[in-house]
Amino acid sequence: MKKRNVLAMAGVTLLAVGVLAACSSSKSGSSNTNTNFTYVYQTDPETLDYTLSSKTSTHEITSNVIDGLLENDQYGNLVPSLAEDWSVSKDGLTYTYKLRKGVKWYTSDGEEYADVTAKDFVTGLKHAVDKKSEALYMVENSIKGLDAYIKGETKDFSTVGIKAVDDHTLQFTLEHPESFWNSKLTMGVLFPVNEEFLKSKGDKFGQATDPTSILYNGPFLLKGITSKSSIEFAKNQNYWDKDNVHVDNVKLAFYDGQDQESLIRGFKDGSYSKARVYPRSSNYASVEKEYKDNIIFSPQGSSTFTVFTNIDRQSYNHTSKTTDAQKTSTKKAILNKDFRQALNFAYDRKAYSDQVNGEEGALKSIRNLYVPPTFVQVGDKNFGDVVKEDVVKYGDEWKDVDFSDATNGLYNPEKAKAEFAKAKEALQAEGVEFPIHLDIPTIQTNTLIVKRAQSLKQSIEKSLGTDNVVVDIQMLSQEDVNNITYYAPNAAALDWDITDQLGWTPDFQDPSSYLEILHPETGDNTKSFLGFEAGSGNAAAKQIGMDEFGKLLDEAAAEKTDTTKRYEKYAAAQAWLTDSSILLPSTSNGGGAGVTRVVPFTAAFGWTGNKSDGAFLYKYIKLQDKPVTKKEYQEAEKKWIKEKEESNKKAQEELEKHIK
Repeated sequence: MKKRNVLAMAGVTLLAVGVLAACSSSKSGSSNTNTNFTYVYQTDPETLDYTLSSKTSTHEITSNVIDGLLENDQYGNLVPSLAEDWSVSKDGLTYTYKLRKGVKWYTSDGEEYADVTAKDFVTGLKHAVDKKSEALYMVENSIKGLDAYIKGETKDFSTVGIKAVDDHTLQFTLEHPESFWNSKLTMGVLFPVNEEFLKSKGDKFGQATDPTSILYNGPFLLKGITSKSSIEFAKNQNYWDKDNVHVDNVKLAFYDGQDQESLIRGFKDGSYSKARVYPRSSNYASVEKEYKDNIIFSPQGSSTFTVFTNIDRQSYNHTSKTTDAQKTSTKKAILNKDFRQALNFAYDRKAYSDQVNGEEGALKSIRNLYVPPTFVQVGDKNFGDVVKEDVVKYGDEWKDVDFSDATNGLYNPEKAKAEFAKAKEALQAEGVEFPIHLDIPTIQTNTLIVKRAQSLKQSIEKSLGTDNVVVDIQMLSQEDVNNITYYAPNAAALDWDITDQLGWTPDFQDPSSYLEILHPETGDNTKSFLGFEAGSGNAAAKQIGMDEFGKLLDEAAAEKTDTTKRYEKYAAAQAWLTDSSILLPSTSNGGGAGVTRVVPFTAAFGWTGNKSDGAFLYKYIKLQDKPVTKKEYQEAEKKWIKEKEESNKKAQEELEKHIK
């Protein structure tokens, strides 16, 4: 299942992302004396095998201990990591990387094991293929001959377009030009693996709770991991770039989200270097009084969380439905586009976000398109502008919708009622019983997640009437929720009608990274997001027009050289997705309020990949003893924006020099 960047609502996004960091240190002193960094995590990894897993819960750990060819700098540029230089042929098909010399593999105890060589990257990719990595979708149609090898059409891996020219020269040959190829190199599926060590570990390579099951070439060593308890790192003292590692130890403590006020308490007593603050919490008045000059709202990120619809539900272990007629009625309703659009317009995202961010911050994390509107530029327009031009062709209901981030652009009770009226007439003719009951699972121990589910229920039922639609909240343990959402093995295990527990972060800088995962023929995330197996000819998928969506995606993917035309075609696919309302975008990561002792804008930045700020990286970050003030943050942001513009321009100029 393609889940590298499938996000569990409980473990990522504005409930925990980047704002639950902590540092054990004195309360006063110089501005950079803190060297011990602690953090809060909410989802245990299933594996430490970074080449196989596509889940954020794995890469939050492994991206801190394994380096690939490139990484992100603080301005979002892709810069050398293990590859100190690279070049690309004029036809855009051959990429050659020169590896830096002297980089070593180390054990979890810090003992030197072997040199890192070009062969390790070949071993890593072959291992990923042999073990059927969840992340192969990202490269299988990119690297020459890889798809044929995966399908068994050839048994010789040397026919695949990855080659160790010598110990320090690695070469990729692509099937077709990809302007965004380098942005894929920060993903675990393309990270190196030492062949000798892999053979010595066998099936125990990458065991989830065993730090000795992998080797290390990155900024940190994993020292210990205990399920639902703690994860500990120590600085790799022999790291090739150790001067850019400013913390000595990292400890992640398990947090179930139940006691949200414990975060600010820890910040007050000097234990935490960051803390999420919640404007709707009972203690917020005192927090605001004490930290009025320090509460900062983080910028939005690239992760998109949505309310997904299960178009072909098969399991009913967690339900409020009491009859088969209710089950059938709900299925028929979800397959009706007017009904789904009614839900889309009935869903008050501002009220939903308000449960976490309060009135001041309620709009700051709202997202109205699955692909962020500013993700790429399409000529002189942003992606969202082009989507807007396309989606209005589907109906007048889209004419005045604002798809910009940080607006409640989709919420419109009058439109919701109008769309529902059309749906009800058609559904009654099919013998559907009302009200329609929609099961939504939520984590009973996480107060904020429960409140948001309640808000979603309230806005939909208020807009449409409880005689028409009832949202039934299923209060479950975190484990049970994860088992039917984040860790569900197949479509049959998705025991819900709608869910707000999942989201997606792009792997690379192209709209396809969001959209292709939903392709009805090849997008394996249809099974985790929408309830059907891709390529199965699912009747429900055909009924809602997924074949048309697939054709739009195929047309976009076929455009390899003209970036503007490619983005226009993907915008058309996003427009179809928006009109279909099979998923209801709601929020992004970021946009939340917090206090911090982390020096602003010292972290790696980027909207994609495992080596960006959204990946919970500890390399580069610096800590200070006193809380950052709003003024300090604003000044740092202003300076960063100016420097970023200059740095990105230079990076683009440098990029052109790599073309041989």
